Amino acid sequence: MRTDHAQASRLLVIGAGDIALRALPWLLSRFRVFALCRTAESAARWRAAGAVPILGDLDQPATLRRLRGLAHAVLLCAPPAADGNGDPRSLRLMAALNAGRIIPRRLVYISTTGVYGDCGGARIDETRPRRAATARALRRVAAENAWRGWLRRQTGQRPSRLVILRTPGIYAADRLPLARLQAGTPALRAAEDGYTSHIHADDLAHAAHLALFRLAGGRALNICDDSELRMGDWFDAVADAFGLPRPPRITRAQAETTLPQSLLGFMRESRRLDNRRMKEELGLRLRHARVADGLQAATR
Repeated sequence: MRTDHAQASRLLVIGAGDIALRALPWLLSRFRVFALCRTAESAARWRAAGAVPILGDLDQPATLRRLRGLAHAVLLCAPPAADGNGDPRSLRLMAALNAGRIIPRRLVYISTTGVYGDCGGARIDETRPRRAATARALRRVAAENAWRGWLRRQTGQRPSRLVILRTPGIYAADRLPLARLQAGTPALRAAEDGYTSHIHADDLAHAAHLALFRLAGGRALNICDDSELRMGDWFDAVADAFGLPRPPRITRAQAETTLPQSLLGFMRESRRLDNRRMKEELGLRLRHARVADGLQAATR
């Protein structure tokens, strides 16, 4: 697909973590990449990888001044804060970007499929209304709404393109629940268990890169693999791959009285994701089409 390098030669990465680093080799082939880094250690890592680090913190507005007019495109991987309402971090970033002469014309935001809430195990696509139930997911809904509104309000500019990538459980060789399995944390018995979806970190990174070029604005996509697993089956698969004991199974009533709320929030939701839009519109070819593929690669 044709890329206008003159108008999209500089990319700003917000949320300079694992996914963005995995995407960096693709991004460097198209952009001069700038990355907002919170620490000197992170800045050194990004500089060594070929990007231009900028020290700053989304929770400290004064540090964001150097972002003004910096880039024509933004890859936004940073989550909202871990508590509170809405997404003040996005609002602070918008204020910094608004102050510049150049307004980003392309923005890819990595969100979560948690915005759909509990779907009772139904198979859903991106037209499903968002009915987030957890505080974490409600903050993501607020962020999605804020970015849609901000880009609509831009005037005197070529129309901006916002793409929202809604992701489920992200995994990789170094992003697996091994500690949970070693601790013997239980899972729900099969009769009461819900469906969960996954995406390998490398496939998500590739999706983020493609989304900067291959879609018109205003689109949301489910970014997930082709697996269809219940949550307990996911833990069983990881345990089997690494020679660990499978987690004990308990009833939902037992879980409600013994497990932390942070874990129960995930257990209370069940949905199966349709990823046709990802394949047909984004053109993403999954490297790890199923969890079994990713786990096999992780154990090599």
